[in-house]
Amino acid sequence: MSDSKKENKKVQKPIFEKIDNVLGSSFRVRQYADPDRDKTPYWHVHPEYELIYINGGNGKRHIGSHMSYFTDGDLIFIGANLPHFGFTDRITGNKSETIVQMKEGFLGEGFFDIPEMRPIKTLFDRARLGIVFHSPAKEEIGSSIERLVELDYFDRLVGLLTIFKSLALTTHFTVLNVDTLGFEVSVQENERISKIYEYIKSAFRRTISLEEMADVANMTVPSFCRYFKKMSGKTFTQFTNEYRLVHASKLLAESPQSVSNISLECGFNNFSHFSKLFKKYAGKSPMDYRKENRVIVS
Repeated sequence: MSDSKKENKKVQKPIFEKIDNVLGSSFRVRQYADPDRDKTPYWHVHPEYELIYINGGNGKRHIGSHMSYFTDGDLIFIGANLPHFGFTDRITGNKSETIVQMKEGFLGEGFFDIPEMRPIKTLFDRARLGIVFHSPAKEEIGSSIERLVELDYFDRLVGLLTIFKSLALTTHFTVLNVDTLGFEVSVQENERISKIYEYIKSAFRRTISLEEMADVANMTVPSFCRYFKKMSGKTFTQFTNEYRLVHASKLLAESPQSVSNISLECGFNNFSHFSKLFKKYAGKSPMDYRKENRVIVS
């Protein structure tokens, strides 16, 4: 059996995540304080909005067609039906992860249409593309999110609305997936694109041909190219190189191995090409990026 066929068999089945309601509450709050748990991030989708605060640690974001790397924790707000990978696992190194999940109309139809709620409605509209919040908002609002688990259901609701207000008013944020104008997909389309993403995730360290990917997607090469550009807003080559660069930024920050070895580890056979792409992606050379993140290099 060829290597490509073996990798194809390793592709995880895409998951539609069903989130159960909590008796006595209109939304769900969960907190994981066991960062060493054996948890593998997977590509999934659900109709709930999701607010996630990761206390400490470093890892990858893959939300819709957006990919990036976070350090020292993260605060993310993800819209309904916006596919994403999980953000933490046993090697992320985070202290805890707090997740708040709610349906779009969890407070009743038209609640966010009243004048007092207009800033929060704008926040929810932005979340359809995915939002990441930066310091100092990340830490200040993140602490409030963590405290939700200590409150009774009524005070938890009041606390969540206060958090939404803070998120709506801060200027320390970046909207993701802007170039693709969102990434909401049906469950059926999620199944196909997630299979493609999982394959890229398993094979990015080597050259991946268009013929190989078309076979994974059960399409012709031209059909696959059109489909992938429509779904991700990027060509297959652009997307795969971006995935490699995100992984390279993680290794540059955390691994003591040489930059040239990292280039090879991430699927770049030409170091000059890697350096050029990385500078365009990160705004600085791989060495300069490493120097700025030396504090977290082991």
